Amino acid sequence: MEKLAERRCVPCHGGVPRLEGAETDQYMKELSGWKVVEDHHLSKGYTFSNFAGALEFVNRAGRVAEREGHHPDITFGWGYARVQIWTHAIDGLSESDFILAAKLDEMDERKK
Repeated sequence: MEKLAERRCVPCHGGVPRLEGAETDQYMKELSGWKVVEDHHLSKGYTFSNFAGALEFVNRAGRVAEREGHHPDITFGWGYARVQIWTHAIDGLSESDFILAAKLDEMDERKK
C-alpha cells in the first residue's frame, strides 16, 4: 500500500463524511508526534533553538502546503511552531489532512 507521504492531497468541496474514531486511528499509525483533537483536527508542536529556525520551518511547511493545495493553520514565535490541520469544507478531518501531516513529517526528517 502506498504511504501517505507519497500520495497527493485532493481538494474537498464538502459532501463527504468526516473521518473519526477507528478511521483516524489507522492513519495515525503513519504519523509521528501528531494528535487528533476532538475528532476535528490534527495538531503538532515543534521546537527550535531560535526564531530563525522556527521561521525557516514555517516557510518550508508553507511551500509543501502550497504544492499540495492544502493549507494548515500555523502559529509560531521564538523557538516554536504549532501546526493544525483540518478540512474546512467539512469542518473536520479528511484523508488529505493525514497526507499533509505525513508530508510535513517527511520534510522535517529530511532536514535533520
